[in-house]
Amino acid sequence: MLHRIAVVVVVLFTVGVMLMTFPEVRHIGISLLASAGLAGLVVGMAARSTLASLIAGIQIAMSQPIRIDDAVVVEGEWGWVEEINMTYVIIRIWDLRRLVVPLTYFIEKPFANWTRTSSELMGIVMLYADYTLPVDEARRELKRLLEASGLWDRKAWGLQVTDVTEKTMQLRALMSASDGSRLWDLRCDVREGMIRYIHSKHPESLPIVREQTALSVTNGNPPDARVFQSPENSSSRP
Repeated sequence: MLHRIAVVVVVLFTVGVMLMTFPEVRHIGISLLASAGLAGLVVGMAARSTLASLIAGIQIAMSQPIRIDDAVVVEGEWGWVEEINMTYVIIRIWDLRRLVVPLTYFIEKPFANWTRTSSELMGIVMLYADYTLPVDEARRELKRLLEASGLWDRKAWGLQVTDVTEKTMQLRALMSASDGSRLWDLRCDVREGMIRYIHSKHPESLPIVREQTALSVTNGNPPDARVFQSPENSSSRP
């Protein structure tokens, strides 16, 4: 398209200059150049969005922020770049839907490219458990789950207590995989395995809510205690 536009511009300019060399038809050449300039201005205003997409396409072709089969996250949707056309990009979402995104989006707005330099990724699984859970034992169980899974690339893993509240402690399980799809499945497997481990081995460490009532002492007696007087010792009379 750019080649054709350049050819048309060169032809019009050449014809206009040629006609201006003859005094008899100079006014025709001037009119032709003026008309071509006015038509170009009108077309440029009408095709402003298309021209912006063309310029964005040139920028993407030169810098290559996305390529075919790249795993990207756009507008909260995760998928793969399936097609890169002249004015838009088609992204195949994980549930096989197609997301059509204009080229200008990848120039003007931020997006996540999970495979820009390599497909290796790291992910986390957040768990919440009671303080009674033995963290070292849970760490060994995480290592066992990862080694038993064919999805783990054996490059990174870990289990840390990242936060505590008045009710539970927060555990973050870290793991790595060779690509985004395998990482998603690995996270789901680890999440299920750790929940199964806590439920079977340490059911008392599942998140629970404790309720403790403090008994304040008033005159040596609990607040809800009743002090009864016998009729013989009562000074009150009907």
